Amino acid sequence: MLTKKQHELLIFINDRISQTGVSPSFDEMKEALDLRSKSGIHRLITALEERGFIRRLPHRARALEIVRMPDAATQNANSAARGFQPSVVNADFQRSRSAAPNKAARQREAQNGVVDLPVLGRIAAGTPIEAIQHEVDRFAAPEALIGKGDHYVLEVQGESMINAGIQDGDYAVIKRCNDAESGAIVVALVDDEEATLKRLRKKGASIALEAANPAFETRIYGPDRVAVQGKLVGLMRRY
Repeated sequence: MLTKKQHELLIFINDRISQTGVSPSFDEMKEALDLRSKSGIHRLITALEERGFIRRLPHRARALEIVRMPDAATQNANSAARGFQPSVVNADFQRSRSAAPNKAARQREAQNGVVDLPVLGRIAAGTPIEAIQHEVDRFAAPEALIGKGDHYVLEVQGESMINAGIQDGDYAVIKRCNDAESGAIVVALVDDEEATLKRLRKKGASIALEAANPAFETRIYGPDRVAVQGKLVGLMRRY
């Protein structure tokens, strides 16, 4: 499924090509989607290309070709999601009132040394993807593994962190925080749009999000473009 921004950009490009026969410029895309920088457009274009919705035509300026459009189910899902902000930190990390554990249940969890954590969807270890901000599952985790604090779980998608021991399909246990030391592996929200799992490097006035796989590049941003959403404190894997 496309993210809201990816879907909006695809529709905008398709409409412009249909009307004029020429794909819009990056500046026009940035203005249409109300983004602060063209780097966000670059990421969206790359994501659409990787998913097979568009094709870049070589040796031609402003040359994008629509390969296919989302099916009706995808369009309806994105329409329902308008206004959605994919911020992990702003998610409701607690269970809904009807599903909230009572005091006795919480005491049993504490006595057994087990903490019940919400699984909030997938996080990219590679090209940033949308982070789901509603609970999709629950995981019981040893309290000794995660320690104190507010935690949540994200399923890892991608291979950019494999040299740090994080594989596609692993479950990352994240401690909620809005800052982390240089060198920590964090959930980072870029341009208030998309989240990714990367190693944080602070370099003067810049923030680098570093992959742990030589096939993936390190991305460098201004400090106002990156918000730390949490810090990796544990990893769970199914065999």
